Amino acid sequence: FSSRGNTSDLKALFDFVRSCLAPVGAGGSPVLLVDDLSLLLSLGAAPVQTLGLCPLPCPGWVGSQPGAQGCLGLSFQGNIVVLVHSNEDSEDEENKLVVNSLCHHSDLILWAEGLATGFCKDVHGQIKIIKRSSLELTGEQDHVQIYQYKIQEKNVTFFAPGLSAAVL
Repeated sequence: FSSRGNTSDLKALFDFVRSCLAPVGAGGSPVLLVDDLSLLLSLGAAPVQTLGLCPLPCPGWVGSQPGAQGCLGLSFQGNIVVLVHSNEDSEDEENKLVVNSLCHHSDLILWAEGLATGFCKDVHGQIKIIKRSSLELTGEQDHVQIYQYKIQEKNVTFFAPGLSAAVL
């Protein structure tokens, strides 16, 4: 990436994504899966460029209508699934900006994290499922569910906190 403020650096990628998200015809809606959006930041893209890959409403940047068009002109009717690596202890302000923006515009957030108590042989971590009640500032509470998990050779076992097989 030659300059952090130049969106043309990612133009080929955005054009490719836009062509893939073209309407698919009767009965189908596209799904955009982004395996690791934070990778673009580590390659030198600015947060605005990185967020431009996801067609989220960005009224402060472009003046688009919510749900209509993204920061760099991408728009479609469908779903977006984005993986972003984050660490609360990190001092990476650009990554925090991307994570906070995605969380603010998402109606469902899956937040996987390690255990606050540290390593455990029978519980590998926990996942928070946050279903946003509204993307507007209505004062409604988000619905949060927390499950713990254990990763096994060919599957993952989920259970309520404190109910692992080792405890019972």
